[in-house]
Amino acid sequence: MNAFQPQPMLSAREALDFLLGAARPVEEVETLPTLAANGRVLAKSQVSGMNVPGQDNTQMDGYAVRSADCASGAATLTVSQRIPAGHVGQPLLPGTAARIFTGALIPEGADAVVMQEQCELHEKIVTIRHAPRPGEWIRRAGEDITHGSVILPAGTRLRSQELGLAASVGLAELPVRRRLRVAVFFTGDELAMPGEPLAPGAIYNSNRFTLRALLENLGCEIVDLGIVPDTLAATRNVLRQAAQGNDLIITSGGVSVGEEDHIRPAVEAEGRLNLWQIAIKPGKPLAFGEVGRSFFIGLPGNPVSSLITFMLFVRPFVLRLQGVGDPAALAPRVYSLRADFDLPKADRRNEFLRARLNREGGLDLFPNQGSGVLTSTVWADGVIDNPPGNLIRAGDQVRFIPFNELLY
Repeated sequence: MNAFQPQPMLSAREALDFLLGAARPVEEVETLPTLAANGRVLAKSQVSGMNVPGQDNTQMDGYAVRSADCASGAATLTVSQRIPAGHVGQPLLPGTAARIFTGALIPEGADAVVMQEQCELHEKIVTIRHAPRPGEWIRRAGEDITHGSVILPAGTRLRSQELGLAASVGLAELPVRRRLRVAVFFTGDELAMPGEPLAPGAIYNSNRFTLRALLENLGCEIVDLGIVPDTLAATRNVLRQAAQGNDLIITSGGVSVGEEDHIRPAVEAEGRLNLWQIAIKPGKPLAFGEVGRSFFIGLPGNPVSSLITFMLFVRPFVLRLQGVGDPAALAPRVYSLRADFDLPKADRRNEFLRARLNREGGLDLFPNQGSGVLTSTVWADGVIDNPPGNLIRAGDQVRFIPFNELLY
């Protein structure tokens, strides 16, 4: 129990530090074809077995020359050969030039390439109207990657760029951590699914769709256990089911202390739990604990609160469980931008305000910042991280986090 004793009313930084410190990355590793490894986390550093480029080659269509032959700026040379990409030319003799195409290997004896726009060809004679420097328009062997260098460290989350880099050195397969298995369920007798008629007092379960999509963005395997009746017995039963073979259990709603909020007693009966109050708005309540070997996170029920707390806390926690080790890869990039609005009333909590970039390069604020107003999240491009007690005046610089830094 001692590992789960943070103090109440945590700052966002304190809560996140505690979560990341408790995370146990998955250990199982599988080898995948590089073509199938998008979004996975690399389990072992990858070393290049070759130079890239492998040999000197040209960056331009033009003529490979000896720079000493072209010092006058108006040299006339005999075109002795033609070298397309993928072909090997013959040694270049003094007084000659080789017609060469982008990516082709530089022939022995040549030390520069002159782009074709600076040349005039008449039959077999080319006039070079430029005095090239040695090395001009030549990509040197190993200029991008050197043999034996680490190109991708362990813990890298693989994107299209990393996959292309791996392929460029001939890596057909990559060792990756297995996918994170996440069970989700949702409590509340008032919840209905889209397509069903709404009874009096009922609401559609938007959080199910939001949270599933967020987890899919992160490449998780999802076990969806649906809507659970508001009883302690049903909640305990679904927790036991969710803990079987899953790394993480996530739910939304039911983490308060009301008579119909059964998450807290259920998790305490089946495992261990901390119910935190975090000094953020929207958000505030967040439950964290364990059921068996599965971590448990209980998010607020209000849809915007649930989304914001997921992006701030669950996303980096999931990435750490997946094996991402670099703190910079867990933290979203923050941009200093101009506020084109006034916020005359400060809050004692750290606010995350939904805002949108305007055509003038500043930020506009959504007029209704309520925790149940999902339209604000569709309208906005991101959130302003506004410190506790901070008023905002038009023209102030504010901390802006784009949604694309928080969703993937």
